[in-house]
Amino acid sequence: MKKLRRILLGLLAVLAVAAAAGWFSLDKETRGVLAALPTNRDVLFWSTRQRDAAFRAMDRLSFLAKSRVVAAGPVARPLPPGPPLKLAVDVDAYMAGQRSAALVVLQDGKLRLERYGLGFDGQGRWTSFSMAKSLTALLVGAAVKDGAIRSMDDKVSDYLPQMKGSAYEQVSIRQLVTMTSGVQWNEDYKDPQSDVARFDKQPPEDGVPAIVSYMRKLPRAAAPGTRWNYSTGETNLVGILVAQATHRTLSDYLSEKVWKPAGMEQQATWILSRTGQEISGCCVQAATRDFARVGLFMLDGARPVGGTASVVPEDWLAQATRSQTGIGRPGRGYGYFWWTRDDGSYEARGIFGQGIFIDPARRLVIASNADWNGAQDPQAMAARDAFYRAVQQAVDAEAGAASH
Repeated sequence: MKKLRRILLGLLAVLAVAAAAGWFSLDKETRGVLAALPTNRDVLFWSTRQRDAAFRAMDRLSFLAKSRVVAAGPVARPLPPGPPLKLAVDVDAYMAGQRSAALVVLQDGKLRLERYGLGFDGQGRWTSFSMAKSLTALLVGAAVKDGAIRSMDDKVSDYLPQMKGSAYEQVSIRQLVTMTSGVQWNEDYKDPQSDVARFDKQPPEDGVPAIVSYMRKLPRAAAPGTRWNYSTGETNLVGILVAQATHRTLSDYLSEKVWKPAGMEQQATWILSRTGQEISGCCVQAATRDFARVGLFMLDGARPVGGTASVVPEDWLAQATRSQTGIGRPGRGYGYFWWTRDDGSYEARGIFGQGIFIDPARRLVIASNADWNGAQDPQAMAARDAFYRAVQQAVDAEAGAASH
């Protein structure tokens, strides 16, 4: 017994030394990231240091949620380098002001700018937050093309019978994807009692997806189709609808319809709700270059690399990326989970500074990952819009010089 005890103590000592050696072999920055990882589920209320650490590791925080893999194909779409952009802005200062983790600019399929910050790099995966909504829109289009969804004007309750008797019973799929259902929802990220802060914490009813359980209890605030109101919950409801209509997990469907045909270089992951469904309004973890490839996929009409047949119906992207409803800002609107602009450009956006900006006229894509000082930061958003304009101006200046 004494001999066994000595062996066990010796083994523990060896393991302790090995663990310490492994810890101290890490660089100071990496140790700091690991030490800052949060231990609670309140994403909206983490500290800046916790967010910096967690946004690159959301799919590995087991206390937060499980995730499902979105597989990539065997061959990545190349991003050949183009000449550096001649920008009239200080990119380093811009990134510092954004608290930027990554910035990738593609123009005409070429890599014109790629920078990283916050100790992040091109091999890591950063969370998307609400950029996932725009990916979900692509899956709605794919489900229509596949015949799993018959019509955008079908009622939600035709596909989700659990919504019968709720405020969503007479809401159409089109109204859901334009966020014009008229159902009450509070998206205040600073309020711990808002719907967006509470929906994933409520105990679900037995046998019902968590988001369905929450959303079918919400009251009506306006007639369907008469009012735009931003609602993460409605995107999550659309995800459940697509999964049930296609009999597929959203991760597998995203892999088949977007990740593989678009030629992504890395697998992605999608975080799941407590009842095991992808949270389709949020939380796809991917490389920033792959978020940029989403933009190329859109510019190419949602066609596979080297292919001719789109994964969505004809005219789908035109509808999805033009204004279907006003949002109370001149020159801006909302399509099918895409933010639109009157100049023809459009974007996917996520809280804390995530973005994919797409300008078809200039064949331009700008993918950004960041950790703003708040979920919504008007100053940072204005600076990002100004950066988009600066890139557009640089592309126009090049085109003007080439024409002379």
